[in-house]
Amino acid sequence: MAKDRTNSADYVAPLQRLLLGIAILFLVGVFIVWRIDSPRVEKLRAQITDRLVPNMDWAMAPVTGTVNLARDFQSYHRLAEQNAELRRELRQMRAWKEAALQLEQENARLLDLNNVQLDPRLTYITGVVLADSGSPFRQSVLLNIGARDGIVDGWAAMDGIGLVGRISGVAKNTSRVLLLTDANSRVPAVIQPSGQRAIVAGDNTGRPPVDFIESRDAVRPGDRVVSSGDGGVFPAGLLIGSLEVDRNGGLRVRLAADYERLEFLRVLRHNGTPTVSDEGTVIREGQPLPDPEQVADSE
Repeated sequence: MAKDRTNSADYVAPLQRLLLGIAILFLVGVFIVWRIDSPRVEKLRAQITDRLVPNMDWAMAPVTGTVNLARDFQSYHRLAEQNAELRRELRQMRAWKEAALQLEQENARLLDLNNVQLDPRLTYITGVVLADSGSPFRQSVLLNIGARDGIVDGWAAMDGIGLVGRISGVAKNTSRVLLLTDANSRVPAVIQPSGQRAIVAGDNTGRPPVDFIESRDAVRPGDRVVSSGDGGVFPAGLLIGSLEVDRNGGLRVRLAADYERLEFLRVLRHNGTPTVSDEGTVIREGQPLPDPEQVADSE
């Protein structure tokens, strides 16, 4: 049978061998040329590089993009970890800040208590506020000091700035302070500098009114209001607040004590105003003043 020369299988193998030999020779030639240390060959290599490398940027773009994407992902992962760590530290810092503010406020109130100038004849004991009445009709707080600490019903209580109220009930371990804002509170007061006497009467509001003032025209808003000591319940000279006028024209007291943050109260030991027992030392009306020299000689 005649051989079919149209069959391409007889030409494939020789063609493959020829192409393989040409490729090997080309690669060997390129290797030899690239290894030759000659100025001309170096110039040729430079020209080939200048022509081929810039034109291959499009081929390197996917590789470069993949590398940049991997780097961006690693950076994002590190940023996410740093962000989570910063959030944890921020929560801790907020907790520390809150604790520091509470300690700072407590320290400031204790310093205020230490800086209050009192009559040297008065002594005091400091107690911690345990709770308030929680009722709009009764303004009072509970202290952790009581009869075991020598607390007596009627003694005055102050915070770091001004008068807060008086003791209105004493148990063994606790005592209750009736605040100046309570409707049952009545405090004899003196308005300075005019010296006008009045009564600070509680009405269950934060600005108790001023009643029974002697001369309304003698006082001005901003005048100091202090306890007068009348009645022997409160010592004289304790700061109550400053005078102000409400929208209806009435006089009220802006209390000096911070009723929003009552944590420590100073209870003043006060046994009332001493009474005169020796009538010989009392000067009656119409009686002449004694001679100072005779008084000195009698002493």
